[in-house]
Amino acid sequence: MESTRSGADVLFVLLGAVMVFAMHSGFAFLEVGTVRKKSQVNALVKILVDFAVSTTVYFFIGYGVAYGVHFFAGAGVLTGKVAGGGFAPQGYDLVKFFFLATFAAAVPAIISGGIAERARFWPQTIATAVLVGLVYPAFEGAVWGTRLGFQDWMTATFGATFHDFAGSVVVHTVGGWAALGAVLMLGARKGRYRRDGSLIGIPPSNIPFLALGAWVLSVGWFGFNVMSAQTMSGISGLVALNSLMAMVGGILTALLAGRNDPGYVHNGALAGLVAVCAGSDVMHPIGALVTGGLAGAMFVWAFNLCQITLKIDDVLGVWPLHGLCGLLGGIACGVFGSEALGGLGGVSLGAQVTGTLTGAVFAFAAGSLVYGGLKAAVGIRLSEEMEFEGADIAIHHISAYPEEEVSSGYADELVDQQKKG
Repeated sequence: MESTRSGADVLFVLLGAVMVFAMHSGFAFLEVGTVRKKSQVNALVKILVDFAVSTTVYFFIGYGVAYGVHFFAGAGVLTGKVAGGGFAPQGYDLVKFFFLATFAAAVPAIISGGIAERARFWPQTIATAVLVGLVYPAFEGAVWGTRLGFQDWMTATFGATFHDFAGSVVVHTVGGWAALGAVLMLGARKGRYRRDGSLIGIPPSNIPFLALGAWVLSVGWFGFNVMSAQTMSGISGLVALNSLMAMVGGILTALLAGRNDPGYVHNGALAGLVAVCAGSDVMHPIGALVTGGLAGAMFVWAFNLCQITLKIDDVLGVWPLHGLCGLLGGIACGVFGSEALGGLGGVSLGAQVTGTLTGAVFAFAAGSLVYGGLKAAVGIRLSEEMEFEGADIAIHHISAYPEEEVSSGYADELVDQQKKG
């Protein structure tokens, strides 16, 4: 029976890891559909390479920073076949690493959407390595790894730990506020604003791809949230229903606030899901619906504030979506997770506010420092000529639609020959 239970836990976490890994294709297609055609290849390559870099540095450095666990032992020890090695049977700790690595890799995937179309490739790769190897694990370890005495201080001060079940703050707030630092260091895309500061509209290149990305992310999110229990015995249908209710709440309010705009509607679903992560295991479903609804409306308002009023060219709106909606979710957990509003309790509003703001300040400072340092050392932005040409051709030497370009070039050649002959 013990072997069966261990095997079931391994399979459970593995399936969660695969679902969250699949979400990274959602990040990719959401960015592909939002950026201009000349930057679509770059979006696809960035997300995949960032995942590879993230997994590598998280394996060798980041996981140890967060949890004090290293994998420098024989396979027999890692799979629990050698007694006394500190690893659970049947490789449970290995699939747990896989699961948490997909969370860690979400941070550069989030940032990618904010800095799209004008960031240099290799400096961004270096930033990914630093953020996932050191920055993200430091906060992850403080919250989920009970390191640095952070949760002990929370309990002593507020009578409860900082509660972030599936990462509204640890993943999304950290990713969104680090992205804000990166976006500010890069500056706006060329041609985004007129000389008088007014906004020049740049429409999405492909609404179906944008929608596909949102759908993939939304489906995968149920692995992101539900399987954060990390054991079969800890699974809760409440997490699944709360995720669903927050998602539909975000869709409906974004639909109304965004006046039927498809970009707002699809991102509204994601806003609701971001916000419910923290308290999905303790909220009442009505509280989750309200939380998601607030997040959907907040995204529409904050996206316009960011782009029009503040003139921050955050291409996919990752600071409003992940940074601010994550902030909302961390605090909402302390409100709607309380027994007074139908939740399971065990949360403190003081702890939630303090922990959430700590994550935002830490991430913004870290993102500004990492990208500011790279900007000073090697530069982080494409040249004006390369940006005009497009990241696809400038960096990867191929467009998203090479056959069309070849056909067009062949037609031009025929016209030139006819003129000459």
